[in-house]
Formats: sequence, C-alpha cells, structure tokens
Amino acid sequence: MTDLSETFAPEFRLEPLVLTGGSIAVLNLQAQIEGLEGCDSLAEAASLIDLLMLQGLILGRISNYERAAQLADRLVDVAATDSVAYVTRGRTRSVFHRFTEALDDLDQAERLSPDDGAAKQERATVLLALGRYDEALLTYGNAADRTGRFQDVAALAGFWAERGETVTAERLYLQSLGSYRGISPFPIALLDFQLGVMWMRLERLDQARTCFETAIHRVPAYAAAQGHLAEVEAALGEPEAAIARLNPLAISADDPDYAAQLARILGEMGRNDECLGWRRLAASRYDALIKDHPAAFADHAAEFWLGAGDDPQRALRLAELNLRIRKTPRAHELLAQALEATDGRGT
Repeated sequence: MTDLSETFAPEFRLEPLVLTGGSIAVLNLQAQIEGLEGCDSLAEAASLIDLLMLQGLILGRISNYERAAQLADRLVDVAATDSVAYVTRGRTRSVFHRFTEALDDLDQAERLSPDDGAAKQERATVLLALGRYDEALLTYGNAADRTGRFQDVAALAGFWAERGETVTAERLYLQSLGSYRGISPFPIALLDFQLGVMWMRLERLDQARTCFETAIHRVPAYAAAQGHLAEVEAALGEPEAAIARLNPLAISADDPDYAAQLARILGEMGRNDECLGWRRLAASRYDALIKDHPAAFADHAAEFWLGAGDDPQRALRLAELNLRIRKTPRAHELLAQALEATDGRGT
C-alpha cells in the first residue's frame, strides 16, 4: 500500500518510517497495561492511565476511559502535591468533556509546577475543544517553534486540521513525519486519522479515504479509522463494503457510533429489519452514556437522533446541551440542523 506521504508533491517525499507492526503494537500495549497493574509509584500509575486511554482510543472502548478516570481520581487523592497527578486527571476529565474541571486541574498543576510543559499542552487541547482557538494556537505554536519535537509539531498539525486549513495542516503533517524518531505506529496513525477527518468534513472523500486507509495500514485495529472509512465508503456508493467493515466494530466496541452508522446505512438501503436491531442497540447505549456522561456524548447522540434515531426533539435538546458546553462552529451547525429538523416536523 502507498504511504500517505507519497501522495504529496515530490519535494515532500520522506523516507519510509520503520514502525512496529500495528497488530503487534496492540498486543504490546495490552502487555504494558498488564505489567503496570497494581504498581504503586506515581509515574507508573500515571503511565497506566495514559495507556488505558490510548487503548480505549484505538479499540473504541469507552470502558477504558471510565476506568482511567477512576484511577486518576485515586491518583490525586494519594499525590495531592504533585502536578503529574493533576495533569493526568485533567486529561481524563477532558475526554469526558468536563472542561471546566479539567482546567481547574491544570491550574493546580501549574501552581505546583509553573514550568510544567505537559500542563500547558493539555490546556491547549482543552481550549481547542472549547473553540478558544487563538489561545490554543498560542500554546501549540510556541511549543512547536521552541522544540521542533514530533509531539509539538504534530499537535500544531492537528490544530490546523481541526480548523480545516488544509495547506498548513499538510505541511505540518509532513514535518511531523520527518521529525518522528519512535517506532510505535500509534502517534502516526492518530495523525493520519486527524488529516482524514479534516478532508471528510470538507467533503473531499478521496483524500479522506487515503488518510483513513493509511491509518488502518499502520494499525488495523484502529476502530475510529475503520468507522470513518466505512462512512466514506457508504458516501462513495459502496454500502456493502461499509456494512462489512462496521459489523465487527458494532459487536466488539462499546461505542454506539458503529451501530448507529449501520442502522443509517441499512435504513438507506431499505433493509429495515436489520436496521431496527442496530437502531435499538445504538439508542439504548446512547441513553446509558447520556445518563452517565452527558457532556461527552451529547453531540454524537444528537447526530444519531437526527438520523437513524428519527427523534428531532431529542436531538434538539442534546444539541443545545452540546452548544452550552463548547461553542465551536460544529456545535452551532449541529444546533442549526436540529432546529431545521424540528421545524420540518411542524413543532
């Protein structure tokens, strides 16, 4: 398969990266987690939490995030004077869109350690999620200019991908590849995925497909990349390929997005009996997640109820909640879609 970097102009071509195979890396990740279970040191506990979150991200396991959050609360209880504990907990809170609490943790981390670079980087991530783009860019840009390290340049590439600035995002993506000195495929696959999401939002589906396929080539088990590739395949008129890709994800992951996508695609194909089962599964799971983590899943649940869930009023309530939490352009767009859908129902 062609590496994503080879699709750019010749002056940007890079030496192929030598990375651990994605399937082996997933096994190694599980072994690392098991090896850290029960460890007592602060550094090992923080590493365990970060690895659980990475595994959750790759495999689509919300339960991993929930366990990481529980461990992070305990970490602060036993290490209340160490900035690492607060940065770690702030990261778990950010995942569940508990942004105010995450910023409180990061404030405390910087009080304890004013030069804590990890706290500053995590703060920029939260600010980006909140739509406070100028503040986030200042931190990302300063770090990338100062260090030139992969993680700092990659964060800046992700920022511009989020903003839809394709030329800048591509340039920084390639700069990131050139500065990568590791062998783990995970950081690179995550960056491939961010670029794919950028192209998908701009409806440039061929470019999106290339990015998602590249991410999957690096890490075949990368659930979000598989799910987004299925969405692209369906949009390109390949629904059977999309269904085949989504079926194992809908069964293995506790994230309901895959069941929701299956329900939508099957419904559009007129396969209503199959659609109904996946729709019920997605609805039940979204209801449970909204009960436990309303801020984190309001947007995806709203999208489900606007589509296969067919309940615009419920979607509207969730879209309003999502906009209260973070005032990003996509949050405004989601609310506008929900308002249009409810108007269309005469309510």
